[in-house]
Amino acid sequence: MKDIKEFKTIKENKTLLEKEYREALKDEYFKKIVSSLGLEDEVLMKYTSKLMEAANELKNSEKDDRCLINEIPGFIFTPYVVDGQLNFTYKASKTKKEELDDVEYVKNGYKFEVSKQIRNAKMSEIYTDDKNRIELIKWVTNFIKEYKKGNTTKGLYLSGNFGSGKSYIVSACINELVKDGYTAAMIYYPEFLRSLKSSFSTDFDEQYDYARKSDLLLLDDIGAENMTSWSRDEILGPIIQYRMENNLATFFTSNLSLEELEIHLSEGKNSVDKVKAKRIIERIKYLTSELKLISKNQRK
Repeated sequence: MKDIKEFKTIKENKTLLEKEYREALKDEYFKKIVSSLGLEDEVLMKYTSKLMEAANELKNSEKDDRCLINEIPGFIFTPYVVDGQLNFTYKASKTKKEELDDVEYVKNGYKFEVSKQIRNAKMSEIYTDDKNRIELIKWVTNFIKEYKKGNTTKGLYLSGNFGSGKSYIVSACINELVKDGYTAAMIYYPEFLRSLKSSFSTDFDEQYDYARKSDLLLLDDIGAENMTSWSRDEILGPIIQYRMENNLATFFTSNLSLEELEIHLSEGKNSVDKVKAKRIIERIKYLTSELKLISKNQRK
């Protein structure tokens, strides 16, 4: 008897969903969004309320490109599809995007939890008086030149002491290329892992895929995270594997040498963990050149 009641409830809920969805389709903005997604109605109707919210915000954006009356002023609640899955995000309006570009962001750059100083790093503002930086600056300058020519070249694994300016110099390099339209993800790695853990039911795929697929990727301060088999085998390993297979420029900064990072990645310290750690290090070596920067602490 209970099963019959549950079946009726499910059927009634589905009927209600269909009714709400068909009613929403009468709205031209809702219909425009739904048509652009390329998903079946049976999937889309489960998200009717969210899609209506997106339709309303799209309508607002056409009336006023500042989008000041939207839920988050200056942003548009927007659906998108990744690997057949419907997701939602907030995209900056045209006016807000120009404002962000002018103030602190470079177009196409995704800066996840890195400092404002790193987000705005510029090649023209790199401190050059320290002779210990000469080799690195030459490497970065050459990388930019070759990358702009379309030449496939290795990224960089940059280790060194705390506060030496590793992250700033690599970020300045990436920002220089992003100006030319390349996509980039600059990610403070320990915080990125914490965010992924808390976003399984929200925007996990978006964050993970952006890191995996962007033209240029910086994993900043790798080795500072709390090491787990999940972060090594389910996050770091697949990201590196994908980027290696697709010849995507990848940068790492760390206070650890590659040898020290291998020990860090051997989380369980048993033979299986050691093999997995060694495999990741070999892939990092394939993806990058290795340099070390020992310089005075710029943060004092």
